[in-house]
Amino acid sequence: MQDRLISFVIPCYRSEKTIEGVILEIEDAMPVLIQYTYEIILVNDGSPDGTWQKICELTGEHPEVKGYNLAKNFGQHAALMAGLHQSRGDIVVCLDDDGQTPADEVGKLLYAIEKGADVVYARYQHKQHSFFRNLGSDMNEWMAHAMLGKPKSLYVSSYFAARRYVVDEMIKYTGSYPYVIGLVLRTTSNIVNVDVKHRKREIGESGYNFGKLLSLWINGFTAFSIKPLRVATAAGGAFAVFGFIYGIYTVIKKFVVPNVPLGFSAMMSAIMFIGGMLMVMVGLAGEYIGRAYISLNSNPQFVVRESIGADAEEK
Repeated sequence: MQDRLISFVIPCYRSEKTIEGVILEIEDAMPVLIQYTYEIILVNDGSPDGTWQKICELTGEHPEVKGYNLAKNFGQHAALMAGLHQSRGDIVVCLDDDGQTPADEVGKLLYAIEKGADVVYARYQHKQHSFFRNLGSDMNEWMAHAMLGKPKSLYVSSYFAARRYVVDEMIKYTGSYPYVIGLVLRTTSNIVNVDVKHRKREIGESGYNFGKLLSLWINGFTAFSIKPLRVATAAGGAFAVFGFIYGIYTVIKKFVVPNVPLGFSAMMSAIMFIGGMLMVMVGLAGEYIGRAYISLNSNPQFVVRESIGADAEEK
């Protein structure tokens, strides 16, 4: 029986000092999984440090490594999509470049795939991210559940494995704002978790700041859900009904107690609140329209500037 190919896809950003350790850990883990061969795809997402130079060194030292250098910083999910496009594996495993995701536990993910799952996400019992990053992850979990229909019991992380057919379906998406969990959820519901450990970051800090996390959340619900528009419609209807009832109440109150002032401050507060809500709703609709316009103009998900490594020029 021919060995099955595993593609490790790793988006890289400011990982000049950490990515080699991840590669070595994969190389240590795979020999015991004798039914698999593997390739490692490193995607440099416009890192301002020496990450691309390090990737070039690694491709010379490790024949299974291929490197792709994006023309600018497109974001983690776009870098993942670039790697998925280049992958050839029967199973694709995505993980981080900082060593916090345990590559030596990849066997757990592969076992769950072999048992029948289409996608397997690593679940961390004790996350070692900073408070801010954990807060961002929690918000991302809530958004995926509320907007994309992710089951509450499913834990989503950046360390996951997927069958080939799932990846093939994911890379059909050509929109300008990819969101990986959204692509997974619209492809299959046969998704499970396996428990792995999570390590502390030894070097550097997370590439996600508040702006990038906010952009990620907006990508998620504007690219794959119209629920925010429906919520805005429902909120607008509720305010309209409330305003109508309050107007009737004000008229009746004026007839019953003529000397009671109408309340200029209360009226202005209501106008400011409702006006603010309307601006939020209009802005939300504008966000959808703007993103549709950008996608219509074929704004690329990613642009590969150069590639290096075994067979890197074939695809």
